[in-house]
Amino acid sequence: TFPMKLWLLVNSPSVHSVRWDARGEGLFIDQGLFEQELLSVGPSAAGEEELFKTKNFGSIIRQLNLYGFHKVTVNPASSVVGSSPRPATAGGDTSYADGPLHHFWNPHFRYDRPDLLIKIKRLTKANKEKLGAGLQVTSRLPDDLQ
Repeated sequence: TFPMKLWLLVNSPSVHSVRWDARGEGLFIDQGLFEQELLSVGPSAAGEEELFKTKNFGSIIRQLNLYGFHKVTVNPASSVVGSSPRPATAGGDTSYADGPLHHFWNPHFRYDRPDLLIKIKRLTKANKEKLGAGLQVTSRLPDDLQ
Protein backbone atom coordinates (compact mmCIF):
# COMPACT_ATOMS: atom_id res chain seq x y z
CA THR A 1 0.00 0.00 0.00
CA PHE A 2 1.04 3.61 -0.41
CA PRO A 3 1.53 4.24 3.34
CA MET A 4 3.74 1.15 3.60
CA LYS A 5 5.86 2.27 0.63
CA LEU A 6 6.18 5.69 2.23
CA TRP A 7 7.19 4.12 5.57
CA LEU A 8 9.89 2.05 3.87
CA LEU A 9 11.18 5.09 1.96
CA VAL A 10 11.40 7.39 4.97
CA ASN A 11 13.29 4.70 6.89
CA SER A 12 15.61 3.72 4.04
CA PRO A 13 19.22 4.93 4.36
CA SER A 14 19.53 4.95 0.56
CA VAL A 15 16.64 7.40 0.04
CA HIS A 16 17.55 11.03 0.73
CA SER A 17 14.45 12.82 -0.55
CA VAL A 18 12.09 11.70 2.24
CA ARG A 19 13.00 12.30 5.90
CA TRP A 20 11.26 12.31 9.27
CA ASP A 21 10.79 15.68 10.92
CA ALA A 22 12.72 16.25 14.15
CA ARG A 23 9.93 14.84 16.32
CA GLY A 24 9.30 11.78 14.14
CA GLU A 25 5.66 12.79 13.77
CA GLY A 26 5.73 14.01 10.18
CA LEU A 27 7.82 13.79 7.08
CA PHE A 28 9.63 16.17 4.79
CA ILE A 29 9.75 15.55 1.05
CA ASP A 30 12.32 17.35 -1.08
CA GLN A 31 10.36 17.55 -4.33
CA GLY A 32 13.27 17.90 -6.76
CA LEU A 33 15.30 15.13 -5.17
CA PHE A 34 12.20 12.91 -4.88
CA GLU A 35 11.56 13.32 -8.60
CA GLN A 36 15.19 12.41 -9.36
CA GLU A 37 15.44 9.49 -6.94
CA LEU A 38 12.02 7.88 -7.19
CA LEU A 39 10.06 9.16 -10.18
CA SER A 40 12.72 9.12 -12.89
CA VAL A 41 13.12 6.37 -15.47
CA GLY A 42 15.20 3.38 -14.38
CA PRO A 43 15.92 1.81 -10.99
CA SER A 44 15.04 3.97 -7.99
CA ALA A 45 17.26 4.71 -5.01
CA ALA A 46 15.17 2.17 -3.11
CA GLY A 47 16.33 -0.49 -5.59
CA GLU A 48 12.95 -0.91 -7.24
CA GLU A 49 12.54 -0.71 -11.00
CA GLU A 50 9.21 1.12 -10.68
CA LEU A 51 8.27 2.03 -7.12
CA PHE A 52 5.37 4.24 -8.20
CA LYS A 53 3.22 3.91 -11.30
CA THR A 54 3.40 7.65 -11.87
CA LYS A 55 6.22 9.97 -12.85
CA ASN A 56 4.21 13.02 -11.75
CA PHE A 57 4.93 14.48 -8.29
CA GLY A 58 1.40 15.94 -8.18
CA SER A 59 0.06 12.38 -8.16
CA ILE A 60 2.16 11.63 -5.07
CA ILE A 61 0.66 14.69 -3.34
CA ARG A 62 -2.81 13.45 -4.32
CA GLN A 63 -2.06 10.04 -2.76
CA LEU A 64 -0.87 11.70 0.43
CA ASN A 65 -4.13 13.64 0.58
CA LEU A 66 -6.26 10.56 -0.15
CA TYR A 67 -4.57 8.72 2.72
CA GLY A 68 -5.29 11.51 5.18
CA PHE A 69 -1.93 13.29 5.25
CA HIS A 70 -2.12 17.02 5.89
CA LYS A 71 0.33 19.57 4.57
CA VAL A 72 2.08 21.51 7.32
CA THR A 73 3.52 24.97 6.78
CA VAL A 74 7.28 24.57 6.65
CA ASN A 75 8.98 26.50 9.41
CA PRO A 76 12.55 27.55 8.52
CA ALA A 77 13.56 26.66 12.08
CA SER A 78 12.22 23.10 11.69
CA SER A 79 14.90 20.48 11.60
CA VAL A 80 14.84 17.29 9.61
CA VAL A 81 16.13 14.08 11.10
CA GLY A 82 19.34 13.20 9.27
CA SER A 83 19.43 16.34 7.14
CA SER A 84 19.10 20.08 7.34
CA PRO A 85 17.21 22.44 5.06
CA ARG A 86 18.84 25.30 3.26
CA PRO A 87 18.45 28.59 5.18
CA ALA A 88 15.37 30.57 4.21
CA THR A 89 15.85 33.27 1.61
CA ALA A 90 14.43 36.78 1.81
CA GLY A 91 11.29 35.46 0.10
CA GLY A 92 10.80 32.79 2.75
CA ASP A 93 11.97 29.94 0.51
CA THR A 94 12.62 26.90 2.70
CA SER A 95 13.48 24.58 -0.16
CA TYR A 96 16.37 22.21 -0.36
CA ALA A 97 18.93 22.66 -3.08
CA ASP A 98 16.91 20.51 -5.49
CA GLY A 99 13.43 21.97 -5.07
CA PRO A 100 10.53 22.79 -2.79
CA LEU A 101 10.38 21.19 0.63
CA HIS A 102 6.99 19.74 1.61
CA HIS A 103 6.05 18.81 5.19
CA PHE A 104 3.21 16.32 5.75
CA TRP A 105 1.60 14.94 8.87
CA ASN A 106 -0.77 12.06 9.64
CA PRO A 107 -1.61 11.06 13.23
CA HIS A 108 -1.01 7.40 12.35
CA PHE A 109 2.34 7.85 10.59
CA ARG A 110 4.95 7.95 13.35
CA TYR A 111 8.66 7.14 13.45
CA ASP A 112 8.38 4.71 16.34
CA ARG A 113 4.92 3.25 15.60
CA PRO A 114 4.76 1.06 12.47
CA ASP A 115 1.80 -0.70 14.10
CA LEU A 116 -0.30 2.43 13.42
CA LEU A 117 0.02 2.02 9.63
CA ILE A 118 -3.05 -0.25 9.60
CA LYS A 119 -5.13 2.75 10.69
CA ILE A 120 -4.24 4.74 7.57
CA LYS A 121 -7.02 4.25 5.05
CA ARG A 122 -7.45 5.51 1.53
CA LEU A 123 -10.40 7.85 1.41
CA THR A 124 -12.87 6.10 -0.88
CA LYS A 125 -16.63 6.49 -1.19
CA ALA A 126 -17.18 3.23 0.71
CA ASN A 127 -14.78 4.24 3.49
CA LYS A 128 -16.42 7.68 3.74
CA GLU A 129 -19.80 5.96 4.18
CA LYS A 130 -18.44 3.60 6.86
CA LEU A 131 -16.83 6.46 8.76
CA GLY A 132 -20.01 8.52 8.42
CA ALA A 133 -22.00 5.62 9.94
CA GLY A 134 -19.56 5.44 12.85
CA LEU A 135 -18.05 2.14 11.69
CA GLN A 136 -14.37 1.36 11.93
CA VAL A 137 -12.35 0.96 8.73
CA THR A 138 -9.47 -1.49 9.25
CA SER A 139 -6.85 -3.29 7.23
CA ARG A 140 -4.21 -5.91 7.85
CA LEU A 141 -0.65 -5.02 8.90
CA PRO A 142 1.78 -5.96 6.07
CA ASP A 143 3.59 -9.28 6.66
CA ASP A 144 7.02 -7.65 6.91
CA LEU A 145 5.88 -5.57 9.91
CA GLN A 146 4.18 -8.38 11.87
